Amino acid sequence: MLRSKWHKNHKRGPVPVATAARQIVEMDTVDFGGLFAFTAVDIYSREADVLLRPALTAEHGAAFLHRCMRRRFNRFVEVVQTDGGSEFEAEFALEVWRYCGQHRIARPYKKNEQAHIESFNRTLRKECLGWGKFKSEDAVRLFPQVEAFLERYHYHRPHLAFVPMRPPLDTP
Repeated sequence: MLRSKWHKNHKRGPVPVATAARQIVEMDTVDFGGLFAFTAVDIYSREADVLLRPALTAEHGAAFLHRCMRRRFNRFVEVVQTDGGSEFEAEFALEVWRYCGQHRIARPYKKNEQAHIESFNRTLRKECLGWGKFKSEDAVRLFPQVEAFLERYHYHRPHLAFVPMRPPLDTP
């Protein structure tokens, strides 16, 4: 069956730019072998959240969405941007509308559209979990490590995005 190439260049709208906190949240996942980190970052304030799950499914994606929107992003943002992964379809796609006005899916292979979350994912690997592979049983041991990393990331680690350099949740 032949497919139309029209979808290849399908318009997805302009890349959103945030002018205040709680406008745009980017979400992604990081593969650690038998364990997956669901990540989200507010691109204006750089506030972030992480949840370790044993599988990369839309059901786990929806659970992460509920947790991070209640815990970090005050229940509603203007835009939630994800990549086209299967973990952001089905249950996730149905539930995302409870927390945002627009769900934008970034274009494939355009990493600058997800630059903030990709940068956070690199920081999570470099400063917290490393480049190793983990099993799902390791989640219990890694939860406190991830929470300690988020505490440091939000309140102690200065960010180049802010002038003068300060942590995301430190009042300017």
